[in-house]
Amino acid sequence: MDEMSLLAGSGGPVTRSRISRDLEALGLGRGDAVMFHTRMSAIGYVAGGPQTVIGALGDVVGPRGTLMTYCGWNDAPPYDFVTWPQPWQDALRAEHPAYDPGLSEADHSNGRLPEALRRWPGAVRSRHPDVSFAALGAAAADLTADHPWDDPHGADSPLARLVAHNGRVLLLGAPLDTMTLLHHAEALAEAPGKRFVDYEQPVLVDGRRVWRRFHDIDSEDGAFDYSAVVPEGRDPFAVIAEDMLAEGIGRKGRVGAADSYLFEASQAVDYAVTWIESRLR
Repeated sequence: MDEMSLLAGSGGPVTRSRISRDLEALGLGRGDAVMFHTRMSAIGYVAGGPQTVIGALGDVVGPRGTLMTYCGWNDAPPYDFVTWPQPWQDALRAEHPAYDPGLSEADHSNGRLPEALRRWPGAVRSRHPDVSFAALGAAAADLTADHPWDDPHGADSPLARLVAHNGRVLLLGAPLDTMTLLHHAEALAEAPGKRFVDYEQPVLVDGRRVWRRFHDIDSEDGAFDYSAVVPEGRDPFAVIAEDMLAEGIGRKGRVGAADSYLFEASQAVDYAVTWIESRLR
């Protein structure tokens, strides 16, 4: 989409002050700990790009608030490298750089904001290579410290701590199926057929590069088979989030030109766990 189309669709340039006003109208407030997902193109022409969006979020939550986003690792070795020819595996094991919270880029598929936040002065990033989160603000260290190597979406994960901090989730122009918090609900849900993955990635331990094995729910192909309860072609997370909204959980509003949503993390997790357990018995 060209700039003129973006300008027309958003009612003009989307500025920092406009984003702040729209976020406040949606319900975001001072002192909030908020995990955000953003689709910049949906907002319109954002004057200043990611810097403007992060600045506006910081203006609204204030110095006592905290921003958090999912990063991942863009250049992580693929899960299936262990099936490659042995010489290829040997070369990868010998020289693939270790995940470094300060250097390793956030997954590009998550948009520009995660990489921008992790580079922001004062931001911290969790130690898990595949499921890293970046945070900025008063509770940033509490949310990201000692991210569990195994079950990184589950108990004591940054997502669990967001819930414990009475945090919120903001979808800023991002579709409902991007709500990473629902992986935490999958990790907690007790339902048959839960799927897991084991994989290896290099990390830094006391400054040394070490290959480590990790165990997690299958967040890539799905922790559960939802085919019996979700219409074909629909994303399970989108269906769960739509059902949440229909039950009065979450708010919808406009930020710039973007349909946006704000959820209480604890309510969203409780609802999603019950939804999964009641339908996948």
